[in-house]
Amino acid sequence: MKKLDVWIEIEGRQIYAGTIEGTDGTDACFCYGDSYLRQENARAVSVSLPVRPESFTAEQTRNFFEGLLPEGFTRRTVAQWLHVDETDYLSILEGLGNECLGAIRITSDRQPELHTSYEQISPQKIRELAEKGAVKSTELLVKTHLSLTGASGKVGLYYEPQAEQWYMPMGLAPSTHILKQSYVRLDSIVTNEQLSLLTALKLGIDVPDSFIVKAEEETEELSGESEASVLLATARYDRIFPKKKKMIGGLPVPLRLHQEDFAQALGISAADKYETEDKGETNGYLRRMFDLLRMYSADPITDQTRLWNIIVFNALLGNTDSHIKNFSLLYHADLGAMRLAPAYDLLSTSVYESSTRDLAFRIGDAWSLDQLTRDCFEQAAEEAGLGRKFAMKQLDKICNRFEAALHEAGNYLEMQGFYAAGRIAERILKTGGVRQLR
Repeated sequence: MKKLDVWIEIEGRQIYAGTIEGTDGTDACFCYGDSYLRQENARAVSVSLPVRPESFTAEQTRNFFEGLLPEGFTRRTVAQWLHVDETDYLSILEGLGNECLGAIRITSDRQPELHTSYEQISPQKIRELAEKGAVKSTELLVKTHLSLTGASGKVGLYYEPQAEQWYMPMGLAPSTHILKQSYVRLDSIVTNEQLSLLTALKLGIDVPDSFIVKAEEETEELSGESEASVLLATARYDRIFPKKKKMIGGLPVPLRLHQEDFAQALGISAADKYETEDKGETNGYLRRMFDLLRMYSADPITDQTRLWNIIVFNALLGNTDSHIKNFSLLYHADLGAMRLAPAYDLLSTSVYESSTRDLAFRIGDAWSLDQLTRDCFEQAAEEAGLGRKFAMKQLDKICNRFEAALHEAGNYLEMQGFYAAGRIAERILKTGGVRQLR
């Protein structure tokens, strides 16, 4: 029998929320603790796990808590490091759950006591992180007991901007940034994502702060043919610095804000994060995303507009990997309200010939990027419960400014020495959805 304790940070305080208990992932169930239920205005850790004394099913439990874990190669490598089966999500959660996305922590009696500190990372370690790919990031994940979702090689670190110094968070110390590595098989993916983020920002889409870390020993011009020595650093929007700061080793400590992605909130497993045509219209991911905001957002009208703009932008960009785990709800520090989180994992997949052109979820009648038309978005607006005239006005606004914003972002990156940005921008205009939607 395995027993894991679930904690959640509320306004800087670690609160015991409940327990996951079972022999393995097939029968493990989450139940809120009696002490948590006795709290006045006890808040749910997920929309899909409302506060109640009864245990949740193994499927409900797995859909939320497995959604905290990395996927793909990173998960397989973590499982090897931990000497457990990659399908054993409870053991991986026990090994990595000390700091997850959001404010959830997972602990057990078998975990060693970890000293809370920030350990300075040398430039050599940053270079290794850039050059050794997911293997190095997995080593750091296991060392820090930190879980980050998704399939890409990434790690959470603390960044001190004045000294431009990176630190590894240990014990209860929170990270402030996520560092992503380049895919060896996808050319200039770091420049691609930064170009996408900057373009979105210029179009008024809320995105986290980000910058490219050059990890090479000497400053070199990056032609874009290889990015083995760069990382994409993204500030964690689920971390904020309070006015009254707590310090660890002379460094101010951020508060953790809770978040959950749309798959977790809707009770959908990570394995089903893509809507597929063979499942028909019963899933209706796009409609369910907007329904979620209508029911739970503290400002549903604004957030529905923001979500619509992100969906339009991803279509123009040619991002066919914008699945429902790439959209999240961000909670207030007291868990009392939630809003749509900033857009993240923005990337043009269409510029890579090896990438699929199938959409991550249906838009109107379109299941692929090549099928997208303005009529599809009119249908989608109706399905989402948006005013058709308003939705198409938003689409035109973004379409009309997209190319200029893309070139502005590309020029900015080229001035920084990332010369692949201009080439990627031209590929986006040729392969993305902007041609069909103008």
